[in-house]
Amino acid sequence: MDEQQVLEQVKKVVIEQLGVSESEVTKEASFVDDLGADSLDTVELVMALEEAFKTEIPDEDAEKIKTIGDTVTYITSHAK
Repeated sequence: MDEQQVLEQVKKVVIEQLGVSESEVTKEASFVDDLGADSLDTVELVMALEEAFKTEIPDEDAEKIKTIGDTVTYITSHAK
């Protein structure tokens, strides 16, 4: 999966999980500051991303993922 494909899939998951509009979901968008996610939202988002990409995101890594771009970079570099 290339970076653009990962970005599109991440966007779909984020829109579904957080109920935000597609125009809000940019690579620079912060889950908490820009998209209004709280701690429960972020946990559920990580679980949904793990399921969507058939991967595991350890808690210590998940804590470092703050933006859509961070997510794409992480998944691209850890894809199976």
